[in-house]
Amino acid sequence: MAAVAACEALIALSGITKRYNVGRPSEAQVLHGLDLRVEVGEFIALMGPSGSGKSTLLNILGLLERATAGEYRLQGEAVQDLDDAALTMRRRHTLGFVFQFHHLLPAFSALENVTLPALMGEGHVSTKQRERARSLLDAVGLASAMDKRPGELSGGMQQRVAIARALVLDPPLVLADEPTGNLDTASSAEVFALLRRIHEERDTSFIVVTHDPRLAARCDRLVELIDGRIARDQAIAEGEEPIPSAG
Repeated sequence: MAAVAACEALIALSGITKRYNVGRPSEAQVLHGLDLRVEVGEFIALMGPSGSGKSTLLNILGLLERATAGEYRLQGEAVQDLDDAALTMRRRHTLGFVFQFHHLLPAFSALENVTLPALMGEGHVSTKQRERARSLLDAVGLASAMDKRPGELSGGMQQRVAIARALVLDPPLVLADEPTGNLDTASSAEVFALLRRIHEERDTSFIVVTHDPRLAARCDRLVELIDGRIARDQAIAEGEEPIPSAG
């Protein structure tokens, strides 16, 4: 994939609309003409009340759903014009995903779970990819747990395995949906600090969905959705705790 030009946004959304059950009595519009630009290397908190459209927006950004209308440019390419096979390839090589529930395979070791994206994409794991997986597990503090299965790891450790898995193909963008929502306070702080360290060391871009203003305060920018519209989009000053709008 060609490098992103210096002036090219990593993500540029224009007029993104999402409706479900189009043409039926149960038709519902979830997103209403969103415009959003994400630059290379940003660390963004995506907030909003339940039902605001956060998950739908994240699914569109992650090429898991198509918008009903509007333009989505990813690294300058209009991805809404791609067929399903091309979308799958784009998703595999551009995006990493971290979810609230880690979705690790219980019968696989930590190392095997991290190499899964390569195995699923190419049918095999190269020596280089396996070494990268080892390096990532080392980087997230799990060098001594590579051969352990998820059931032998704590919740925070399992989420660190999931983070390593999201990075194994070196994506420029990681989408994280409540990545600390299933963890206790200490593990949550540890995992979020790890995301920030990866961002700073690798210049990986992050969009993190969170309900926690304390975690959002540790991001660089806040995008808040209310009723499928962007209600706020602002930089976060160091030490500032963003207060969610009423909605």
